Amino acid sequence: MEQQFLPLGKTPASLVTAILQAWLVAGSLDITAAIIHFLLRGGTSPLRLLQFVASGVMGQDAFTGGLTSGVVGLLLHYCIALIWTTLFFLAAAKLPILVENVAVSGVLYAVFVWIVMSFVVLPISNTPKAPFNPVQAAIGACILMVCIGLPIAYFARKYFS
Repeated sequence: MEQQFLPLGKTPASLVTAILQAWLVAGSLDITAAIIHFLLRGGTSPLRLLQFVASGVMGQDAFTGGLTSGVVGLLLHYCIALIWTTLFFLAAAKLPILVENVAVSGVLYAVFVWIVMSFVVLPISNTPKAPFNPVQAAIGACILMVCIGLPIAYFARKYFS
């Protein structure tokens, strides 16, 4: 017999609400941490970081697109965060072990997200290419652990428990 997707007493609307809550928290934490990290590394402004995100789709034109390309970058960031949030919830519905230990599953999921973003998504995007920097890679992975993996796993546990 196939496992029921929704926990007993839960509705599709409550699943959507849980995903949206996790998404907004994780997406907001992640972009905030990314902006702080960018500024601490000598970045010029949050707009420049958002233009970098937009360059994944827009290429170099994003850097001359002003506020418009910054908004595109912010929307892309939240779109990507929604995809990762939804994927975790879909996986947790089929693999209950993902909500048994939030710390372990959140950290492992963040590592998975980091690997896919770093070695699949960014290389095929139009973002400017830079040499691999292990220190920055570790910082990026840690940001994803704290800001993406752990919050998403927490909200999934809250929903599925």
